[in-house]
Amino acid sequence: MPSKFETQLEHAKLDAMKELAYGASHEINNPLANIAARAQTLMRDEALPDRRLALEAIHQQAMRAHEMISDLMLFARPPALDVQKVDLSKLLSTVADRYKSECARRDIRLNLTLPSTPLEIPGDEQQLEVALRAVCSNAIEAVGTDGSIGVAVSSDSQADDRVIIQITDTGVGMSDEVRQHLFDPFYSGREAGRGLGFGMSKCWRIVTDHGGSINVSSSLGEGTTISLQLPADFLSDGE
Repeated sequence: MPSKFETQLEHAKLDAMKELAYGASHEINNPLANIAARAQTLMRDEALPDRRLALEAIHQQAMRAHEMISDLMLFARPPALDVQKVDLSKLLSTVADRYKSECARRDIRLNLTLPSTPLEIPGDEQQLEVALRAVCSNAIEAVGTDGSIGVAVSSDSQADDRVIIQITDTGVGMSDEVRQHLFDPFYSGREAGRGLGFGMSKCWRIVTDHGGSINVSSSLGEGTTISLQLPADFLSDGE
């Protein structure tokens, strides 16, 4: 479990990264759009098959980079929250349903534990779903095959104004190095059986924008538990 200082340091690092990401995205996006447009223009007038294939490859790679920049922009400056009442039981059921077939294909048992009464919080349902899908997808990658994933939501027993969503997996766990980079954009932890990519970066941004926090408990060979703590009385300031 990271110390309070380590958590603050991680948040400061990510805050600095999001400002860098915003500036870099603006600078890189324009040349990429120009490359993609020029490649398309040249393709229209190109008759030689080999040259058309080369131009198509240029266009595809430029668009791939553009999609990565779009993810970077979402991390740096996500859209303003559309705060409404969110039924967490319904939201988690929707997310779990999305991964049922994938879990069945991998022989992963997906266990959903929900409260007996509705648990509602103010939040942006669409963005919270993106955050939860990132954690669940990460858990599936970590398990691989023949394991289990538990998804549960409850009120915080130590704070009435907070709720906790826990996603626990029986995967390979994370080393200290992977844990330190868990929320870094573009970091790849595939050597630990966990393809991090950009999902967890977006998850961190969405949760913190909701006034929440993320706790991670993991060690190699013992699986991982990721806890999303969200305020039950969060109100957006519209920024």
